[in-house]
Amino acid sequence: MIKKTKHSLEYLIDKSSKKETTTAEENLLHNFAQSEYDNSEWETSVMGIKEQVSEKIYDNIKNHINQDKTFSIYLKYAIAASIALLIGLGVYFKPSLENEKLLTLETTTVSDSIKLKDGSIVYLAANSILEYPVQFNGSQRKVSLLKGNAFFNVAKDHKHPFIISSGEITTRVVGTSFHIQLSQDKCSVIVVTGKVNVTSKNQSVDLKPSEEALFVANNLTKHQANSSLLINWYKEDVTLDNVTLNEVITLLQYKYGVVFNLKKGVSINTKLTVYVEKEASLEDVLKQINYITNLKLEQHDRTVTVN
Repeated sequence: MIKKTKHSLEYLIDKSSKKETTTAEENLLHNFAQSEYDNSEWETSVMGIKEQVSEKIYDNIKNHINQDKTFSIYLKYAIAASIALLIGLGVYFKPSLENEKLLTLETTTVSDSIKLKDGSIVYLAANSILEYPVQFNGSQRKVSLLKGNAFFNVAKDHKHPFIISSGEITTRVVGTSFHIQLSQDKCSVIVVTGKVNVTSKNQSVDLKPSEEALFVANNLTKHQANSSLLINWYKEDVTLDNVTLNEVITLLQYKYGVVFNLKKGVSINTKLTVYVEKEASLEDVLKQINYITNLKLEQHDRTVTVN
C-alpha cells in the first residue's frame, strides 16, 4: 500500500512539474501536502518557525532552479513536513543559523546567574552581557560574553565542547570552571578547576588551575592567577582577611564590573580586611572600606576613585 501511494505521489508530482495535472489532481496534491504539514511534529526552538522555514527554502529552490518558473504552492508544505520527518527519524537538519534563537542576559548594578540547557551554570557579574542559545544544537555548545565578567561552571560533555567567544579570544573547554573578564582594552581567563584552551588568531595557550591567560594589545600570554579570584565570590559571602588593597580592588572589579582610579600617593599594598556579602551593593562595600581605613573611595558611574 505504501509503495503504491509513493508511486502515485511521484507520478502526480511529475505531472505537476510539467503542468499536466487536472484541477482535481492538483487539489489532491495540495491536500496531501497540507495534511502532512499540519500533522508533522515541529519543535520551533530547534527547527525555527515552521511557516518561515518552509517559505524560505521554497524561495531558495525557485531561485536556484529558475527565477521565472512557477512552482505549485504545495511544495512549501511538503518541504516543512519533510524536515519534521527527517528529525523524527534522527536525521539532524538545521535549516538556517538565523533560526537558532538566541537569548540575552544583561545585568545592571547587581550580579545574576543562569542555568543553561546542558546543565552549565553562568554567574554574570554586574554590568555584563551574556548571549546564549535556547538550547545547544550541533557538535559544539557556543555562547558569547559580549561585555563584562562571568564565572562559568561547565557541565562535562566530551562529545560537545563548550565554546565561549569574548572579544578577540575564544575559550574552549569540556567541563571545568573558570572566570572570564572582558573590557575595552583586554580580556583574561582564569581557571579554577580543570583544563582550558584559549586562542586568538594564531596564538594559543593551555591553562591549568590557578593559571591565567591575558590578551592585551593583540598579544596572548599566560601567568599565575591572582589568588583573590580563586574563591567563590560569585555565589557566596566573602571575607578578605588582611589582604592588600590591590586584591580587594581586583575582586570588586570582577564582581561589580567597575574601574578603579587610584590617586597619587595611594598604596596598592595597604592591608585591610573586608567582608563582602553575596547580595551587597558596591556602595555598601565602599562605605565599609571608607569606615575601616583612612581611604576615601567614591563612585562616579562605573569608575571608583580612591583618594
